[in-house]
Amino acid sequence: MIDKKNAIKVDECAVLVGLVQNGQTEVQVNEYLDELEFLAETAGVKTLRRYTQKMKHPDSRTFVGKGKLEEIKNYIIAKGSITIVIFDDELTGSQIQNIEKEIGVKTIDRSDLILDIFASRAKTAQAKTQVELAQYQYILPRLKGMWKHLERQGGGVGTRGPGETEIETDRRIVKDKISLLKKRLEDYDRQAFTQRKERGEFIRVALVGYTNVGKSTIMNGLSKSEVFAENKLFATLDTTTRKVVFEQTPFLLSDTVGFIRKLPHHLVESFKSTLDEVREADVLLHVVDISHPQYEEQLAVVNKTLAELNCADKPTITIFNKMDQFAKITFDEWLEEEIKQDILRELKERWEESTKGNCVFVAAIDRQNFDVLRQTILNKVRDMYQIRYPYKAEFFY
Repeated sequence: MIDKKNAIKVDECAVLVGLVQNGQTEVQVNEYLDELEFLAETAGVKTLRRYTQKMKHPDSRTFVGKGKLEEIKNYIIAKGSITIVIFDDELTGSQIQNIEKEIGVKTIDRSDLILDIFASRAKTAQAKTQVELAQYQYILPRLKGMWKHLERQGGGVGTRGPGETEIETDRRIVKDKISLLKKRLEDYDRQAFTQRKERGEFIRVALVGYTNVGKSTIMNGLSKSEVFAENKLFATLDTTTRKVVFEQTPFLLSDTVGFIRKLPHHLVESFKSTLDEVREADVLLHVVDISHPQYEEQLAVVNKTLAELNCADKPTITIFNKMDQFAKITFDEWLEEEIKQDILRELKERWEESTKGNCVFVAAIDRQNFDVLRQTILNKVRDMYQIRYPYKAEFFY
């Protein structure tokens, strides 16, 4: 993997910075910073303070204005324990350089933070290769000042052209590494394609959704397996597939990497092979954390990503998870039971209309309403067998 100057160390203390621009409100930007703080926490970084600034467009040199940067610098000096500043938007290499020169501490952006989390979470050789490719693609346009120097495997005659500067040599090395990693991923893709073909004629069901909405917990509940689940972002990177049988009807159930707003383009590109599980699925289970204040925006982010993957038209069951948490947040102890039921009924009627009846409301942690969920999935899977493999469908009733 890349030995970057900007690699995050556990137990660092951070300042978060967001820009209110392009018609955004301060409330929206603070919500984005809530998510950025959760990302930082996942990476082992403690947030001590946030800064926001309203600007029509980012400053080309330092992203935020000179006065705001001075304010951040003064806080860092006064606090003494700040080791990293994290911006919620993508920075250029020169902006990173200029900001670090002004404030004197390591500076990264949201994309770099997500890449760092992915690097720490990657377990299989394929996931590690995907993350490394994304890291190199991220760093290539930001080479200047991003690290002191690249470790070179070669040397001597033929390794440096006439008049070639160190940055040009580094750029060539990174491009060569990107080509090598892409070829390696192509090999993994071929292996994965062969494995998928060998699974036979089974309906494929894939869990999709925003990160940390409970996909792995639902996977465990439906398949009676132990897929790693944790209350952190991107707990699952590698796709896990299990054979599940409901009432003599078998199908393949896959858990996939979670989506997130402002997901780095390089990650989407390098994780294409993992996302093939989504592309090749017959049915999607779109899991939504209904207790989250921005659950509708998260739902829209996932739908947009699915559209980019040409999967928006696949048969989909929307699973509204964490109904127990929704009740805790929405209802106080003095609220009459009749009013509670009215609120829940209106919520369910709204989404049943929106999804044309293809939705279920559950609390995965306690398996609440899982009998309805299983039956809904079973009905959809049997319908798909009638369409895809009609000669097998008669055996599943």
